[in-house]
Amino acid sequence: MHLLYNFSTLLASKLILLSPLFSPKMDLFVKGRKSVTNTLKNTLKKGDKTVWFHCASLGEYEQGVPIIKKTKEEFPDYKIIVSFFSPSGFEVKKNNTLADCTVYLPLDTPKNAKNFIDLLQPSVAIFIKYEFWPNYLFELKKKNIPTILVSGLFRKDQVFFKFYGGFMRKTLNSFSHFFVQDQLSKSLLEQIKFEAVTVSGDTRFDRVNDQLSMNNELDFMNLFKQDLFCLVCGSTWPEDESILIHYINNFSNNTKFIIAPHEVTKKRVENIKKKLKVKTVLYSERGTTNISDCQVLIIDTIGLLTKIYNYANVAYIGGGMGETGLHNILEAATFGVPIIIGKNYTHFPEAKKLKELNGLFSVATPQEFTHVFNQLKTDTSFCEKTGVISKNFILNNRGATNRVLNYLQQLKI
Repeated sequence: MHLLYNFSTLLASKLILLSPLFSPKMDLFVKGRKSVTNTLKNTLKKGDKTVWFHCASLGEYEQGVPIIKKTKEEFPDYKIIVSFFSPSGFEVKKNNTLADCTVYLPLDTPKNAKNFIDLLQPSVAIFIKYEFWPNYLFELKKKNIPTILVSGLFRKDQVFFKFYGGFMRKTLNSFSHFFVQDQLSKSLLEQIKFEAVTVSGDTRFDRVNDQLSMNNELDFMNLFKQDLFCLVCGSTWPEDESILIHYINNFSNNTKFIIAPHEVTKKRVENIKKKLKVKTVLYSERGTTNISDCQVLIIDTIGLLTKIYNYANVAYIGGGMGETGLHNILEAATFGVPIIIGKNYTHFPEAKKLKELNGLFSVATPQEFTHVFNQLKTDTSFCEKTGVISKNFILNNRGATNRVLNYLQQLKI
């Protein structure tokens, strides 16, 4: 199986060279990996001690931020190396100030894995949530480098727990310890004979709670919202927007709306604006328009959403209406607002739990959205009570970061 995996990876590495012809994103994927070796050589000197964090994309990076910060505080003599697999993560965070060096992860061939780890020589490797690259993990195991998984989340339908998943189960043997989000993940790992497992929770709770200590004021939001009820729609996809736009065009009196699409390409933003029948302004147009007169503000940039949630009376989080995957509900919940999502959320334990607590509502149709949102808008007591549930959900689930740091301190890296 390992030989077949290596052959497939090698074949994929050749085919990927053609992909930039068809996708700008894949162009970044290919070009970014060409400079990895030089970037690392320019950053690291002989004798440098390093801690390596690997994240699939932007969401996993945000999960890793609390641990990266604490690691820098506790181990100031170590250089922090962050790697990404996806361009959507790397391109946004390539200039982050937390890491000493941020790079793409080269494709998972035996040669790439050996060269990368030989350059880094990490004292410990920390993988965030997902990403199980066999050759990298086998090389870490071969070199006796402690390797941990943080905020891991396992489901019984994953290949590790299938009768044919022996090869991928073998990759899990490379981990020294698993820090998982829930008891189900621990139970599944124990069923396949892994005992070094701790239910630590999700570091995202620590991450979003830290947001409250920051300055979340935005002048343009104060101008736009004024004293009106505000729905903030974060990380939306077309499936989400069809329901939201139906409401805005038909039932939107005395309400302000923020739409922050997941993809902020010019075409996507223009398509949203074209469908709206009420006065709408783009964030990029705020200097040329009196935004206080507008009912909808479309955020056609990135990096503002976590602060914008501070202005929400209710938040709609995208991704769950279609099959793309629900986006982060915790960024809004930390500000104590009710959450509305789409119908597909069963793979997201935080959404399932918050729904059980009645701090979150799932809708499948425009009619269901209208009913839920109008209830929250018109019943002030109900809306406030629901928001308190969201707030307490964050407060009661903090602490995963310290549990991981205690383990790193015991390693005496």
